[in-house]
Amino acid sequence: MIYRAIGIMSGSSLDGLDIAFVEFDENGGEWKYEIKQADCYSYTDEWITQLQSATGLQAYDYLVLHSAYGKYVGQKINEFINQHSLYHQVQLIASHGHTVFHSPENKMTSQLGDGAAIAATTGMNVVSDLRAMDIALGGQGAPIVPVGEKLLWKEYDCLLNIGGIANISVKQNDNYTAFDICPANRVLNLLANNAGKKYDDGGVMAGNGNIYAPLLTQLNALNYYQMSGPKSLANNFGTDIVYPLIKSFNITNEDALRTYVEHIAMQTVYAISTFKTQHLKLFITGGGAHNHFLIERIQHALEPYRMNVVVPDKITVDYKEALIMALLGVLRWREENTVLASVTGALRDSIGGAVWIGQDA
Repeated sequence: MIYRAIGIMSGSSLDGLDIAFVEFDENGGEWKYEIKQADCYSYTDEWITQLQSATGLQAYDYLVLHSAYGKYVGQKINEFINQHSLYHQVQLIASHGHTVFHSPENKMTSQLGDGAAIAATTGMNVVSDLRAMDIALGGQGAPIVPVGEKLLWKEYDCLLNIGGIANISVKQNDNYTAFDICPANRVLNLLANNAGKKYDDGGVMAGNGNIYAPLLTQLNALNYYQMSGPKSLANNFGTDIVYPLIKSFNITNEDALRTYVEHIAMQTVYAISTFKTQHLKLFITGGGAHNHFLIERIQHALEPYRMNVVVPDKITVDYKEALIMALLGVLRWREENTVLASVTGALRDSIGGAVWIGQDA
């Protein structure tokens, strides 16, 4: 069976709206994919400000922004379709939305981007609210990518995604376990902003710095890292806890970047070491895979484990999460599980996502 779907992802690093048009081929439970087209639409300064400040809005204003952002996403999808001449090819849209609130302990998660607004603006069927059902079943609602990893990259037993937040998925006897490791690009980008840059290109600034041991010690001592999985992070852990901690030390920006890169590498190795199995291949994707210095530090830290670190082609690195959102939308349409309880700690696996019929009957 062939499915052609668009996946939408907006990460906590706020680097833009990822849109991927993917063709899936399912045959006897075996899935193949091809990313036909993909683009990242950078946010304007106005949208960055609105998304960053969303946590402080009154309820009415938050819902207005929820609707407005849904319309914005729909408009960007229309622009994407026009740009690549995809008329009458897209069967389904799956939108992750932009996470603002994430509080599994209160059975609550909220992603901006009203699915109804997307459906109305595009005139296409839309799947949204992909985390809500798992949260309602007592799960963390995150990570939700392991279902896609299980179906699309069976040959890897350990998968690391370095986005605004770094997360890891591990296969053990065909069961998957996953959790958020630590804030990553969200904090690195904030530090790069201090030098007037959007991000530390290739990790050059970090590579010119030195590790500041007192800061590294305090970072590694944060309570989250003492918790066992399933566990997940809200965006504000990086912005409201980690970043202020870094800024409380009177060190150069390069030293702050260097220290935080080491923190990410150390926490990645700690995360992998918690799984009682031998890992042969580590598959790394996300924007952080372009940070060559960070990847070098992760490889160095993993040397005792003799793992083969694999960074795939650029389009998979950049659009893996949008690709998986497209797949989750297809699975929801097929009424198949989209979230694994072994990953999130929910009562059971679940079929997540609200469906909005945008097509005119």
